[in-house]
Amino acid sequence: DRKHPERAPPHARTSKIGCTASKDQTTTMSADELREKTGPYGYVAGEGFTTCMLHHGHKLDTDNRARAPPIFQTTSFEFKSAEHGGALFELSQLGPIYTRLMNPTTHVLEYKVAKLEGAPCKAHGDCDNATTLPNALAVASGQSAQMHALLTFMSSGDNFVASSELYGGTYTQFKYSFANLGIEARFFNAANPDEAASLIDENTKCIYLETISNPSSTVPDFEKYVEIAKTNQIPIVCDNTFGQGGWTCKPLAWGADIVVESATKWIGGHGTSIGGIIVDGSSFDWRVKKADGSLKYPLVAGPQESYHGGDFANHPIFGVDACNLVFILLARVKTLRDMGGCIAPFNAFQLIQGLETLSLRCKAHCENANQLAEWLNGHEAVKEGSVLSISLPSHPSHELAKKYFRPNSFGSVFTFELAGDTEDQARERGKKFITALKMCAHLANVGDARTLVIHPASTTHQQLTTEQQIAAGVKPAGVRISVGYEDLEDIKADIDQAFAVARA
Repeated sequence: DRKHPERAPPHARTSKIGCTASKDQTTTMSADELREKTGPYGYVAGEGFTTCMLHHGHKLDTDNRARAPPIFQTTSFEFKSAEHGGALFELSQLGPIYTRLMNPTTHVLEYKVAKLEGAPCKAHGDCDNATTLPNALAVASGQSAQMHALLTFMSSGDNFVASSELYGGTYTQFKYSFANLGIEARFFNAANPDEAASLIDENTKCIYLETISNPSSTVPDFEKYVEIAKTNQIPIVCDNTFGQGGWTCKPLAWGADIVVESATKWIGGHGTSIGGIIVDGSSFDWRVKKADGSLKYPLVAGPQESYHGGDFANHPIFGVDACNLVFILLARVKTLRDMGGCIAPFNAFQLIQGLETLSLRCKAHCENANQLAEWLNGHEAVKEGSVLSISLPSHPSHELAKKYFRPNSFGSVFTFELAGDTEDQARERGKKFITALKMCAHLANVGDARTLVIHPASTTHQQLTTEQQIAAGVKPAGVRISVGYEDLEDIKADIDQAFAVARA
């Protein structure tokens, strides 16, 4: 960039579309070596976050050369011959068959998110949908993403340990729906890794975390959880929804093995389309065995009965010793095939449009959230000490956020409580406050361009008991705010007038 040489060294090798530059020509280091030196949020020539969200994953078609990813709004794709169809179904060739499993529009989204989350992307190549394989899988929703991810390697009789401070829908899915399938979720305090370790036994299949707990904003100490996971030879699955698609946090860089997230939130960013993403860090060896010598993960490492007993874990292309894409491939061609929670191509396109402004929006979200949290923290209408934003030094997870997150990025969702002489008065003031807001929207979502508010105890976590709400970090009078990027003074003005109504 001649006008702005500080953005990209003038002799650096960059890639116009694929973001696959292997060398920074100003050094003798490879891109991977540079990434290790600069950290997960540092700059690598040709692979800047914003560059990749715009250019990675979309290969121009040779016939029409459409610059924006086309929408392949079709159920099926015609085979070139009987032999070609058979090769696709037996997976000896890659390529689209049926939109439930794969779609060129959806693949663009998958390639992009995998890259932004920091997956190794060894099979991305030039992102040719007919010959390469994304390190990610897009599905119908965030709930669908976590379900498909876990059911790829767990079955009846298994258990997993999960943070108790979860999104309400995740908690109920794990606590009740998974129990109906014979899979037990064991909950622990996210701030206490030792408690998680104490719940693990030989049938435990993973540790499940959220990057930023919803709504308490607890940040897990990844290093400690990685140590526990390695000791027990189990993967870490991390919901990175609040990590903003890899902008604020990249759990894979800190030792997580699989990322799941709702693309509905910051990735889409405009409240128009629902979707979810699973990203494979290609870091876990699924061939590990139990003490008795049996496979610990037979659903992944064992014979694939629906593919004539094939050994996927040792496959020369996507096996563990090759690209190690066996998990994400089976999530697609087995779990998604059978469970069917696919995303529509149009929704994938909408999410791609959102993704192309992700870094710009997240900067604005985080800047507004940091300043708003500080302002609310000293406001007379707010209960002292109740602003649970990790941007504040007073938050218990502030130092962990500084350690694991992009500098000055702490996400853009937090909770606070209105002040009151009694708990009942504070709760009533909270309800009046939400009703009195004029610009800020009252709805069940986060990560929208607009500022959103909700009362979790009576909505998102309403189906939990009082004890479960407390364990999840939900306060009876708490208000959750997802800070948008409107002008900050306008957000403050709306909140101030609502405070006045609530306290009248």
